[in-house]
Amino acid sequence: MRALFVNYQGGQCTQQNKYALVKVEGVDDRNKAAIYIGRKIVWKSPNDNRLIGKIVGIHGRKGTLKARFRKGLPGEALGTELIIL
Repeated sequence: MRALFVNYQGGQCTQQNKYALVKVEGVDDRNKAAIYIGRKIVWKSPNDNRLIGKIVGIHGRKGTLKARFRKGLPGEALGTELIIL
């Protein structure tokens, strides 16, 4: 399953780099998004390094998911594809 890294989770004055907001293809509501909670998610860098995270929750009403990575995703990852295992 492919997903798109949309943004980091953040508040008005903070940004949480360990938490990534992810949009999955074909998912447009909370009920469809809930299926993916608990799955692993992988980001591959251009030089084949892999960062592995886990989907931990839903963000909002339109099916965006929240994924937690041990080491936060770099800024170059914004707008790139992730793979859901």
